[in-house]
Amino acid sequence: MDNYQAGSDVLFILLGAIMVLAMHSGFAFLEVGTVRAKNQVNALVKIITDFAMSTIAYFFIGFSIAYGVDFFSGAEVLSQKHGYELVKFFFLLTFAAAIPAIISGGIAERARFNAQLLATFVLVAAVYPFFEGMVWNGNYGVQDWIEATFGAPFHDFAGSIVVHAMGGWIALTAVLLLGPRHGRYSKDGVMTAHPPSSIPFLALGAWILSVGWFGFNVMSAQTIDAVSGLVAANSLMAMVGGILAALFVGKNDPGFVHNGPLAGLVAVCAGSDVMHPLGALATGAVAGALFVWLFTLTQNRWRIDDVLGVWPLHGLCGAWGGIACGIFGSTALGGLGGVSLPAQLAGTALGIGIALAGGFLVYGVIKAMIGLRLDQEQEFRGADLSIHNIAASPEYDRQ
Repeated sequence: MDNYQAGSDVLFILLGAIMVLAMHSGFAFLEVGTVRAKNQVNALVKIITDFAMSTIAYFFIGFSIAYGVDFFSGAEVLSQKHGYELVKFFFLLTFAAAIPAIISGGIAERARFNAQLLATFVLVAAVYPFFEGMVWNGNYGVQDWIEATFGAPFHDFAGSIVVHAMGGWIALTAVLLLGPRHGRYSKDGVMTAHPPSSIPFLALGAWILSVGWFGFNVMSAQTIDAVSGLVAANSLMAMVGGILAALFVGKNDPGFVHNGPLAGLVAVCAGSDVMHPLGALATGAVAGALFVWLFTLTQNRWRIDDVLGVWPLHGLCGAWGGIACGIFGSTALGGLGGVSLPAQLAGTALGIGIALAGGFLVYGVIKAMIGLRLDQEQEFRGADLSIHNIAASPEYDRQ
């Protein structure tokens, strides 16, 4: 029976890893549909190469920093328990690789390709696993201190803060250091809109992400005996809440509608295992409305040229999810309890602080050493021709 249990756990977490791996195609097509046509090839190439770079960084360095496990033993040792540690690495790698995938959408259309690859390696090797290990492995005694101080440890079941807020707030640092795209804002207050190039591709990306998210959340149990239908139901309700809120607040805008489910799913990750489904619905609805309002505010009022709105979507909705876990996870509101709102606030603030410090350090050093963005002529031509020497479609198809 022990052998059967071990094999079942390996299969369970492997299926989760495959589902979250598939989500990276969703990141790619969401970006392809949002950026202008001259930057679509670059979006596709960035996501797949960032994943490859993340794998190397996490395999050799990051996983060891987070969990104290390395892969320098022989295959006989690594295959113990049906190779559970290997598939656990695969599963958690797909989470780590979401960090550069999130950042990619914010810095689209003007970031240098090699500079971003370098940033990806450093972030996935060091910055992300440093915080991941604090929260999910109890490193450095931080969780013990939070529990002793606030009565409960910081709870983040599937990564509202560890993955999404971390990625979104790091992306903000990169966006600010890069500056807006040329021609996006003028000194006299005029803003030039860059509408999505393909709503079908944008919608495809959103659908792939939404479906894969059930592997992201449910399989975060990591063993088959810990799986919970509550996580699946809460993910569904938060997704639906995000869609409907974005539909109404966004006044039927298809870009907002298709980002609505993502906002809801980002927010519910932290508390999906402890909330009541009605709490998850409310969490998702707030996140969907929050995304629409904050995307409009950051783009138009604050003039932060975050192309896909990854800071509002992942950074701010992720932060809301960390806080919402402490609200709707309480027994008073139908949750399972075991959470503390002050602990959630402390953990959320810590994650944001590490993301900002790490992002400004990594991107600031790269900017000073080799530069972050394309020159004005390259940006005008588009990243596809400037970096990859090929367009998304033949010239005769674009005339």
